[in-house]
Amino acid sequence: MPLVFGAVLVEQLGLPLPALPWLLAAGALAATGQFNLALGLLVTVLACLLADALWFYLGRHRGGHVLGLLCRISLEPDSCVRRTQNMFTRYGLRGVLVAKFVPGLSTVVPPLAGMAGVSAGRFLLVDGLGSLLYGGCFIFLGYFFSNQIQQITAALASIGGNTLSLIIGAIVLYIGYKYWQRHRLLRELRMARITADELRRKQEAGEEVVILDLRSSADLALDPSLIRGARHLAMDQIESHQHTLPRDREIIVYCSCPNEVSSARAALMLQRRGFTRVRPLLGGIDAWRGQKYPMEPWLSDVTTAAKA
Repeated sequence: MPLVFGAVLVEQLGLPLPALPWLLAAGALAATGQFNLALGLLVTVLACLLADALWFYLGRHRGGHVLGLLCRISLEPDSCVRRTQNMFTRYGLRGVLVAKFVPGLSTVVPPLAGMAGVSAGRFLLVDGLGSLLYGGCFIFLGYFFSNQIQQITAALASIGGNTLSLIIGAIVLYIGYKYWQRHRLLRELRMARITADELRRKQEAGEEVVILDLRSSADLALDPSLIRGARHLAMDQIESHQHTLPRDREIIVYCSCPNEVSSARAALMLQRRGFTRVRPLLGGIDAWRGQKYPMEPWLSDVTTAAKA
């Protein structure tokens, strides 16, 4: 029982250690009478609620810093956070029910709910239902397929420790590859980055630079401000809107991810489309805001259309 609780808690806190094998094993043991099914569901829900309540509280009081932390430790920082924000904006608390079935989303949803002003009672109620659905699904899956799981376990045990070593090695290689891929991407554009001070000097000198804010609409709804003169263009809009960008002017792109992964990818994408003067903003919007340089309010498409 403590192993199930610990495995689920560690996974929900954001560490890349899946609890799925433990939940399946718990269900298989319950089928043979060696594990209490109801108690297993209870500890699973409690572990989820404990971890999610912590992330919810941190999101409520330290929202931007929490997303920054998740951006640093995630293997797919920009896409994971952006995908979760879009899902939460579209489905609200209904998205909490299914978030735990998608790797990475379960850790990002609680702080986003806290940042969005969702009441703690409503969040914990829906999160508890989602946790029960998550735990029940895999525990009962292990329960009904206990014979197959026991056969797989016996086969792995007969092979010996080499199988476990191969699995661990494959996981380490995958994590290493993702981090190498991220740092290679950033290294390709490291020399081309522009600092907040340099961008501000260009503005003061009257240079007509194009500034693109790449954050999602959900992110902007929580922080509705842009660098003065910037245009909002989400990552998934770059391909379809590239014809609206001038090729004879310098383009500065920025995001809110501390590692600038989104802006680096956008810059490379535009360079491959023939835009030769594209530079990511070093430190993103936080670096600009930290220097107390001018900002302006973001007007959503709905607001802009209403004023037109």
